Amino acid sequence: MFTGLVEETGRLARIDHRDDGGARLTIEASGISGAVTLGDSVSVNGCCLTVTLHDAAEMAFDLLGETLRRTNLGSLPVGGIVNLERSLKADGRLGGHFVQGHIDTTIAVKSATRHGHDLCLDLEMPTEFAPYIAFKGSVALNGTSLTVADLGSDTFRVWIIPHTASATNLGTLAAADMVNLECDILAKYAARILQAGRYSTENL
Repeated sequence: MFTGLVEETGRLARIDHRDDGGARLTIEASGISGAVTLGDSVSVNGCCLTVTLHDAAEMAFDLLGETLRRTNLGSLPVGGIVNLERSLKADGRLGGHFVQGHIDTTIAVKSATRHGHDLCLDLEMPTEFAPYIAFKGSVALNGTSLTVADLGSDTFRVWIIPHTASATNLGTLAAADMVNLECDILAKYAARILQAGRYSTENL
């Protein structure tokens, strides 16, 4: 479990593809890399991955073929910037929202426009996951907790303040870039309960 508050940005050092469709991802991250241990969970662009190797400068993660298909990690260029966050401690502060690190899909940036010091992102509304995206609700984009500022028929909008733009890779986004989307887990469970028709006052 994560909060969507990015601790550090790292750089893709290399990606080694395997014959079975998976890959090993190696990330340069001088801050977090020296603080993790083998087996720790780290959010990489919002995707929960397990540390399989690390030293003071780099961390390595083994990716399934499913992870490469469902996220933007497989299409990152060497040197590409990724958002990093260690898993939430039980006594930690929850400054964003509950983020599982389970990417729902990738979506395209439709436009990235500067308004003074702030950045406005209009993003593709994914049809399958549209019911989970609500005005003033939470989404995680590349692992960053954000508030939905506006909803259109086929897009939704978020605003990026200068700190977030500089502390994450969101400030580098341009039209047509693909980002990882995770919808709010509370919205998913609420929709599932209603869909199953199992809601009653007895459950309260």
